[in-house]
Amino acid sequence: MRHHDVLIVGGGNAGVSLAARLLRDGAPDVALVESETVHRYRPLLNYVGAGEAVMASLERAASDVVPDGCTWISDRVVSVDLEPTGEVPGPVVHTGGGPVSCRALVLCTGLEEDWDATPGLAEAYADGWAASTFTIDGVTRVWPALSGRTRGRVLFTVPPEPAPCAATALKPLFMACDHWRRAGVLDDIDVTVVLPRSTPVGDGGTDHILGAAFASYGVAVVRDARVTRVAPHQVRVRTPAGEVELDDVDFAHVVPHYRAPDWVVRSGLSDGSPAGLVDIDPETLRHRAHPAVWSIGDVAAVATPPSGGALRKQVEVLAHNLAAAAAGKDGRELRRYDGYTVMPITTGRHELMLLEVDRTGRRVPTVPFPDLVRPRHSTWLLDRYALPQTYFRRILRGKV
Repeated sequence: MRHHDVLIVGGGNAGVSLAARLLRDGAPDVALVESETVHRYRPLLNYVGAGEAVMASLERAASDVVPDGCTWISDRVVSVDLEPTGEVPGPVVHTGGGPVSCRALVLCTGLEEDWDATPGLAEAYADGWAASTFTIDGVTRVWPALSGRTRGRVLFTVPPEPAPCAATALKPLFMACDHWRRAGVLDDIDVTVVLPRSTPVGDGGTDHILGAAFASYGVAVVRDARVTRVAPHQVRVRTPAGEVELDDVDFAHVVPHYRAPDWVVRSGLSDGSPAGLVDIDPETLRHRAHPAVWSIGDVAAVATPPSGGALRKQVEVLAHNLAAAAAGKDGRELRRYDGYTVMPITTGRHELMLLEVDRTGRRVPTVPFPDLVRPRHSTWLLDRYALPQTYFRRILRGKV
């Protein structure tokens, strides 16, 4: 049986940047399980869906981003055995190619689309009248469907948590509305957005700005709601007042619901929630019942909305805690993650706001000035051009 000191499952932002950070800190043996051969900078998907980027700009070969010194296991996980035996002192991960044991197991799998949660949605994607910037197969269909539209009804949704940076589902809505206004056709398009709660993001000042943007573009807002069923050009939405049928929908940017991989639940690692998130202490990032297991990223129950910015903080905390645990230090010497996360939302094609909050919802801006919640062109430039370069050149190399 193969054995590694630290075994990371998932080769996205969380897994690769953590592996790089551990190796830079001197970890002797780090392995990464990832079956995908293409690595993607997912925040740019929203710009692909707005005609502002192409897929090639966000994709790299996985072999180019796995850090030097890291063992890449190109395989899929089937299950995890958590109870150590005399011969195997730690968890055992079962892959298609066989078992791999480890001292410390880190789960960074991300989330999977839960198509069964919304009957009819997969068929609507296949038929071509629904798609979203959150799915690799559907993102390239979004801008052609939106940019050429001159009339009709268009529906957008923000997915309920957990989801990969759910608030960014507003990006394609606002960028499309800006485009339609500039083209002189916005008044002929009926735009509706379905929000999973009463406000867009839960921050008073930010919600006020977004509410003004909805009103400026004439967007109808359905609050405290979620899509429950999709039929041909028809979307059913559950609201506090009951079920609502939205008919004659020409295009639906409906984001699917998300859940953890099935094997997380089957292996006894989940928190018991419908999404099956990994049951960790949200501050130390250590599993509540299995001290050799840790988790960060979208799949981890960190009690804060997932985002790429959150991962930078989580990687810093977890890298320290893994080293502390290996040295035999007790829980008092572990660092704590405060739940920092960030929500970048465009309010026009070239303007963006940046909300940074901790787990309690308190604003924790990275810089005190200027106020990044105010939509700015400079912040849009940062999000569209500077951050992707920082991601590939520094974050994935464990330098941030």
